[in-house]
Amino acid sequence: MLEPLLGNRVIEKILFYLLIYENGYIRGISSAFGIPVNGIAQQLKRLENGGIISGQKKGKIRLYGFNPRYPFLPELKAILQKALDALPEAELERFYRQRTRPRRKGKP
Repeated sequence: MLEPLLGNRVIEKILFYLLIYENGYIRGISSAFGIPVNGIAQQLKRLENGGIISGQKKGKIRLYGFNPRYPFLPELKAILQKALDALPEAELERFYRQRTRPRRKGKP
């Protein structure tokens, strides 16, 4: 949907992922979409170099999220949210409504 504006579909998926889950790491994003790790890493590096996202080391992994100092962050999030609202329900269920924490022990 925003592919012509952002340059490619992978960046669109990464930004949607970060909008929904607030942060993510390379392997998690890669497994969510079934995209090779090097493709995700390359686009995350591109977004980080542009100042749109920032990465922090957390133990052995690098966790990425939106850069709070990015001057157009509110506008970018508004555009992403509007595009996310226009996605088909099947795509939302498949990619953007995944469980991020394990179930409580003993819960059916």
